[in-house]
Amino acid sequence: MMTANSAREGFVSFRGYKVWYRIVGEEEAPGKLPLLCLHGGPGATHDYLEPLELMAATGRRVIFYDQLGAGNSDHPHNPSMWTVPLFREELGVVRTALGLDHVHLLGQSWGGMLGMEYAMTQPAGLASLIIADSPASMPQWVAEANRLRAELPPEVQATLLKHEAAGTTDDPAYEAAMAVFYGRHVCRVDPLPDCVARAFVKMAEAPEVYHTMNGPSEFHVIGTLKDWDITARLGEIGVPTLVLSGRYDEATPAIAETVHRGIKGSEWVLFEHSSHMPHVEETERYMEVLTTFLERVEAKTGSR
Repeated sequence: MMTANSAREGFVSFRGYKVWYRIVGEEEAPGKLPLLCLHGGPGATHDYLEPLELMAATGRRVIFYDQLGAGNSDHPHNPSMWTVPLFREELGVVRTALGLDHVHLLGQSWGGMLGMEYAMTQPAGLASLIIADSPASMPQWVAEANRLRAELPPEVQATLLKHEAAGTTDDPAYEAAMAVFYGRHVCRVDPLPDCVARAFVKMAEAPEVYHTMNGPSEFHVIGTLKDWDITARLGEIGVPTLVLSGRYDEATPAIAETVHRGIKGSEWVLFEHSSHMPHVEETERYMEVLTTFLERVEAKTGSR
């Protein structure tokens, strides 16, 4: 684990707002490249990705940032702002501001969706893409979520349906029913690790981005992303790509397979004891898989 004094934090200016970042590690060892991490949500925070700080011990900086509207970044209240192009632009601005000319990009959940969108713009200096627990199609995501939801206890399903129909998804009973799904398919560690719990609390305190783009829950997607689908464009991603997912993931094996099949030459690793957060649920193996992939990419390209 890196020591506290090996991390620094600051802000990047973006569209007149402040975007918070954190860099763990001092510099790259010879032949290594930094790792830039994109959190999910949309509208979650970097906190639950904290286990990835361990990657700094492999001789590279690890960079996190809270996307606009989330966590330690500014929170403008304007639902019309929250679009894929805004977050794609923000990613480019953060890269430029932090001097990340050559970089590996890891996106988790929504972060992986954003990573795929960004990679399709053919940005210079993108060494590799790691897509963790992410769909390429929200219609497929919803179909799979409904399949998983149908496996919940009948009384839990009834509670979910009742409150979704009534528009009372802020009711504690709905939240309790939702927690049953989350315990099976989002994070199977009980109790939740502190970094994950923190991210959920912060997201609940500032839900505008999530509610605007996704909806009230992971399986009730009624936001602006509901028709998002880049499956037909996955072939445009030409960088070395690693797809990661969990056996019990809400980004189900069928979803991960769609991404894997669509990106030529991609690799896919399925974590058998994990749901949506294998970096938390199987941290040691996750770090081994990720390190092996990054070092193989760097050995082939002779990182520039």
